[in-house]
Amino acid sequence: MPTNLLEREFSTVADLIRHHAATQPDAIALIDAAGRLDFAGLDRMMDQVAAGLQRDGVAAGQAVAICAASSVAYAAVFLGALRAGVAVAPLAPASTPESLVAMAADAGARLVFLDAGVAAALGDRQSAMPGPCIALDDNPEAGRPLSDWLAPADAVPAPVEVQPDWPFNIIYSSGTTGAPKGIVQQHGMRWQHVQRAGAFGYAPGTVTLISTPLYSNTTLVSFFPAIAQGGAVVLMPKFEVETFLALSERHRVTHTMLVPVQYSRLLASPAFDRHDLSSYQIKFCTSAPFSAGLKKQVLERWPGGLVEFYGMTEGGGTCMLIAHAFPDKLHTVGQPAPGHDIRLIDDDGNEVPVGEIGEVVGHSGATMRGYHNQPGKTAEAEWWSPDGRRFIRTGDVGRFDADGFLTLMDRKKDMIISGGFNIYPSDLEAVVHAHPAVADVAVVGVPSEAWGETPVAFVVCRPGAGAAAEDIRAWANAQLGKTQRLAAVVLVDQLPRSAIGKVLKRELRDAYLAAVEAGSTPSLP
Repeated sequence: MPTNLLEREFSTVADLIRHHAATQPDAIALIDAAGRLDFAGLDRMMDQVAAGLQRDGVAAGQAVAICAASSVAYAAVFLGALRAGVAVAPLAPASTPESLVAMAADAGARLVFLDAGVAAALGDRQSAMPGPCIALDDNPEAGRPLSDWLAPADAVPAPVEVQPDWPFNIIYSSGTTGAPKGIVQQHGMRWQHVQRAGAFGYAPGTVTLISTPLYSNTTLVSFFPAIAQGGAVVLMPKFEVETFLALSERHRVTHTMLVPVQYSRLLASPAFDRHDLSSYQIKFCTSAPFSAGLKKQVLERWPGGLVEFYGMTEGGGTCMLIAHAFPDKLHTVGQPAPGHDIRLIDDDGNEVPVGEIGEVVGHSGATMRGYHNQPGKTAEAEWWSPDGRRFIRTGDVGRFDADGFLTLMDRKKDMIISGGFNIYPSDLEAVVHAHPAVADVAVVGVPSEAWGETPVAFVVCRPGAGAAAEDIRAWANAQLGKTQRLAAVVLVDQLPRSAIGKVLKRELRDAYLAAVEAGSTPSLP
């Protein structure tokens, strides 16, 4: 390994890939369904991308956008832009055409890299993009073919001395709490992710399977360390249970990052136990609540360790639960990572004592620069400690135990205040989920004339369970406190989720209120 690079206070992902191209040129770097690219080929393609950007007048510190399914070409363009000091705004293909245009414009994207699927979804709105479009899949209907746009194979870009505070990427939030905000992460923040990766076994010879999209920070906190440390990365354009299992076995995968709903679907599949997963060393999870019961199943049935990360795309502070080392702490999200300061504060911004509930705030070297073009929103996300250090508010409510492990209660905005009492939806969800007919559940607060707010549970039943909504409500309420009782249970086929598995509670609440307005759901007290 390039110890001299990794031990530096700062270097870049592009420099590490250059090193691997020199020391293990034939080692595979990227794999997708269409083919593979070794480190020598990746390094050369990154030069072609960087030189192409410089030829087109895209300067260091400016941005390009990428909106496409995960592929070798996507990854190589992302990495090549970084070599030129150009920030990347990876956008979610499922966004509306209007939102895609707005995000690309907000990022100041000089070029937009997309594929045929995104181009078809954009339709005539593609012409509104802020810069020329380049087709990653070489489909001329999506834009100028990438193979034609790239600089010649022997191109050498002008060297760029990337600085730690330069923007690395601009990740747009999912919009689950309002309009998407561009989160600017700098090179120094990503470098910290790469440096800590060795502790999890990332190295030449490892194979990481990526099945979440490359526009998500969930993916990037695994992708960049894996490739920068010299391992191979297998890219899936879309998560499918049997494909994931087959790829794991075929490529002898050692690492993966999954969200909880993916773990649930994999373990529920009859195909799970038919595949050899013995090559796995470490599995990671982040981005959504991960139940203790599901963690326990993963530890019991899937070889290798399990590490849960709790944090935000905005950075600030991270907690880690090394689940295989602390099987008695599976109900928590672990302890603050080394060098990360996690605190809990009350509504007045004062720290709360150990054992009491407060909003989670975090400080570390891995913190966003701010929200792009939104200084007001940036200020709202900050909390300053008495000694003048900058923390980032998570919007989550939690409690530390005596051993320093953090238990999350809920999103602060999801807390229900009913009759003056604080109700944490996660407490209610845990009770409802214990019903034998319940496969999935989300609890939200809806307006109530008598109580201000009152809880409603949206339930997905197990196939063939045949339970009635009112029976589930009565069963749960018999176990809940008087102030916690559910006003209604609504049976649904599935819960709406983001691409990385977060339940979109706002959609549930809005749909419920629309149904009440239309008279198809009874009004609540």
